[in-house]
Amino acid sequence: MKFAIISAGEGSRLAQEGVQLPKPLVQLNGEAMIDRLIRIFMKNGADRIVVIINNEVQLTKDHLMQLKKDVEIPLDVIVKTTPSSMHSFYELSRFLKDDKFCLTTVDTIFREEEFAQFINIFKSSDNDGMMAVTDYIDDEKPLYIATDENLRITGFYDSVTSQCKYISGGIYCLNPKAIDVLNKCMEKGLSRMRNFQRQLVTEGMSLVAYPFSKILDVDHVEDIMKAEKFLNQK
Repeated sequence: MKFAIISAGEGSRLAQEGVQLPKPLVQLNGEAMIDRLIRIFMKNGADRIVVIINNEVQLTKDHLMQLKKDVEIPLDVIVKTTPSSMHSFYELSRFLKDDKFCLTTVDTIFREEEFAQFINIFKSSDNDGMMAVTDYIDDEKPLYIATDENLRITGFYDSVTSQCKYISGGIYCLNPKAIDVLNKCMEKGLSRMRNFQRQLVTEGMSLVAYPFSKILDVDHVEDIMKAEKFLNQK
């Protein structure tokens, strides 16, 4: 199974609040966020890891070039500034066409044991995709997920509906069929990952929600402290 990381944003909000490191290198409990993801992915049987970063921060490039030498599996690094997360996914997709894969953003924070269970279930699943979800809402613009009684995903919404118990956690496990849907989205001129997810439903793909207790994003300085506290809780 392959794993991919979208890390092409500028981290402008963190920078405005005085954080000098680029977002991928911001540390949580002494470990850079991007290093944490790569370590967890390798622990969960990654055959290959693909990362996209923007073309603006040399420190991140240098860090990943060194990591390429240190890790024991292929680590591909795409350096390109993109207009949206969906465009970043498109750049990653050429590495993801022939196997199940897991995609997330560099600042997605979760419990390792929950992630391991999530990956193991998806590996043996016949579904087209499995989306990490949470009922913990601490997001500026959450994506609400509607499900049926069996946690089959029926829709993605910008505002809550009666079928929405969860929001997206930003961790997507998909099979290669999803790449065809991504290509259609690009041809239509769409952007944003949430529009890609809506297209998955429109195309009739079988998607299941997998609840996590909590998933956090690191967008502000206060989020760093929240994330460290969350990860230190037993």
